[in-house]
Amino acid sequence: MSTTHDIRTPALPGVRLRPPTTADAAAIHELVVRSPPLDVNSRYAYLLWCRDFAATSVVAVCEDRLAGFVTGYRPPRDPETWFAWQSAVDPELTRPGLAFAMMAEVAGRARRAGARWFETTVNPGNRAVIMLVRKLARRHGGTPEVSTLFESAELGGGHDPEVLYRFPLADPRD
Repeated sequence: MSTTHDIRTPALPGVRLRPPTTADAAAIHELVVRSPPLDVNSRYAYLLWCRDFAATSVVAVCEDRLAGFVTGYRPPRDPETWFAWQSAVDPELTRPGLAFAMMAEVAGRARRAGARWFETTVNPGNRAVIMLVRKLARRHGGTPEVSTLFESAELGGGHDPEVLYRFPLADPRD
């Protein structure tokens, strides 16, 4: 699969997965605003993200509208790791399996580009994302290591802790 072209998934008719462009930044920002408890960043941050981290991120497009996104990057301190930073699915355009398809696509791209590890943080109360991460780990033949990355006090403002999930990115098992 290419990192620069649309990908049509047979399991999700009418949905295209592709790297984001700066033209997607406003829609990503608006989706985050409508997706509490996600932390909302400035539109400028999403413009930079779509420009500088497109190769490690993905958007889903359905009916010519943004249906969801996953942003991620390879940390300079650990380039063998791909870190999933933020994701959301538009409830009006969701399809069963869309969140998993986006995460699997971008994790697969990262693996093919040399990443050996998957990391993400999840709010401890977000059972849906925890289940998605565990399913993705199983697909890659592993079980995530779980630890707290940032405590509530570090995040401030009554923010829940961010729990780190980490597992190896091996060839996917389908």
